[in-house]
Amino acid sequence: METQKEKLKEQEESRDFFCVVSDAFRIFARRASRVLGSAWAFAGAMLIIVVWALTGPVFHYSDTWLLIINTVTTIVTFLMVFLIQNTQNRDAKAAHLKLDEMIRALKGARNELVDLEKLSDEDLISLEKQFERVRKKAERDGNNPGGMSRANRAERASRGKGI
Repeated sequence: METQKEKLKEQEESRDFFCVVSDAFRIFARRASRVLGSAWAFAGAMLIIVVWALTGPVFHYSDTWLLIINTVTTIVTFLMVFLIQNTQNRDAKAAHLKLDEMIRALKGARNELVDLEKLSDEDLISLEKQFERVRKKAERDGNNPGGMSRANRAERASRGKGI
């Protein structure tokens, strides 16, 4: 009995630790994306590259000189992937939740469309085909927005580009 209690206590402590780490990373990622996605960060990166390029003649364009910029850019890129992915995942989740709330709030909306992102690829393809059939039926019945078929809209758009 005591070993089970000890295991549960350890699991709670580890869960709390991971929650703390996750929250800290979320806060760091949000702040870092705000700072690193700014024009000032871009200007700073450009300045570093210009300084590096100007030091080329001093170091006789050596292998070490090239290795420095290659290593720095590789490390920065590697770390930025995680920051970008984290912020993209959070943004996508927020957008999905907002859309889910709109679906739930609208009368006549199909509530089974909530949480579509959790469906299998086969289910998504099936739903996509269902919406394609609905769109084609609307075109046949004349219930589409603007009264034009997709082909007519595409043709009109291509003519507009040629003018």
